[in-house]
Amino acid sequence: MWIQLTLLVFGFVALIWSADKFLSGAAATAANMGVSKMMIGLTVVSIGTSAPEIVVATMAALDRNSLLAVGNAIGSNIANIGLVLGITAIITPLSFSANVRSKELPWLIGATFLAVILLFDRRLDFVDGTILLLGLAYILWQLVVTQSDSEYSTDAISTELDDLPEMTNRQSIVWLTVGLIVLLVSAQILVYAATNIATALGVSDMIIGLTIVAVGTSLPELAATLGSAIKGQPDIAIGNIVGSNILNILAVLAVPGLIHATDMDHAALWRDSGMMLALTLMLALFAYGLNSRAVITRFEGSVMLMAWIGYNLLLIQQA
Repeated sequence: MWIQLTLLVFGFVALIWSADKFLSGAAATAANMGVSKMMIGLTVVSIGTSAPEIVVATMAALDRNSLLAVGNAIGSNIANIGLVLGITAIITPLSFSANVRSKELPWLIGATFLAVILLFDRRLDFVDGTILLLGLAYILWQLVVTQSDSEYSTDAISTELDDLPEMTNRQSIVWLTVGLIVLLVSAQILVYAATNIATALGVSDMIIGLTIVAVGTSLPELAATLGSAIKGQPDIAIGNIVGSNILNILAVLAVPGLIHATDMDHAALWRDSGMMLALTLMLALFAYGLNSRAVITRFEGSVMLMAWIGYNLLLIQQA
């Protein structure tokens, strides 16, 4: 068991490191090729930040361990709202930007309802994965068409790109290649260790995906969100989480369906998908309904964190 735990920790560390190098290399390569900052921000940076979840889901599905991939996608969304936004809001209240309230949050709500509807038959297959990817394509198209007029989006993209190092063509290609190779290897190690731990503990791969793997792959979001909030950019912090959750549903959750059809039990539909939907609606309530200002207060952050803790205690009890 200790060997598997060591491999799990190593896999997480290597995954986070390689995802950062892969993102930096990909963004620098695109910039060196003359791609605009707007397009880099909307495509390379947006999708690149979800690279850990996407690669882990792909490796798990290829190993015919699709439940781990599904659990990672759903669990990451639950952790992003309950754990990441909860902790960040306790430290400093988080305000919603007009752009998040008018566009990104409605897209997240729609994507979440779409996922729950597709999972209603307790099966995720190729058709479901294709529908989710079409939803992602539609949102990316909408972003390209409309975001150029958004001052918030331009500032947010510039802020994200300013944090990425400048590289020569050779450096960017080297880091892109190294990052991708280490990303693939570390994801495989992570899936292997997580599967063996699940077997040793006698719990399902879905539970491991919802808990250990979901929290581990959400660590970059926690660091980025806390960093944005501490820098006095709480609206960007929320935007990062909302964007990440959209990608988790439309990209990460699509992967196991496209690669290997997956059957789930009632718990996966009602307990896990239901919790993801409940936390998303709670986020919407804080954005639109409870306060005169669109802000997540410290108390509301505590509520979100307690909901996440309670959910994980329920998972432990039912494991």
